[in-house]
Amino acid sequence: MRKLMLGLVVAALLTIGVMPVVGAEEPADVKLTEEQKTEMAGLHKELFDQKKEIITKYVEYGVFTEEKGQKIISHIDKHYNKLEENGFVPKWDKKHHHHKE
Repeated sequence: MRKLMLGLVVAALLTIGVMPVVGAEEPADVKLTEEQKTEMAGLHKELFDQKKEIITKYVEYGVFTEEKGQKIISHIDKHYNKLEENGFVPKWDKKHHHHKE
């Protein structure tokens, strides 16, 4: 019983400690330097290229159809272009995220 109570107290404290981070908003109007943008562009390009390679393999193995694979890759490209438009600063607008609670 003591372990259960201790576990509940620890869980509550951890939850309370994380809440400000989860609810925190990004700083307004953050601008990256050209050097930072170049670095972020390289990292994102590397990440998205690897994701595209994974999707291509799934198509090759028959997990996705060619059409589905192209649709996913198109979405990845659009995401990269949006990041580039925003100077590689993510814009996580809550109204576009529809999560079930």
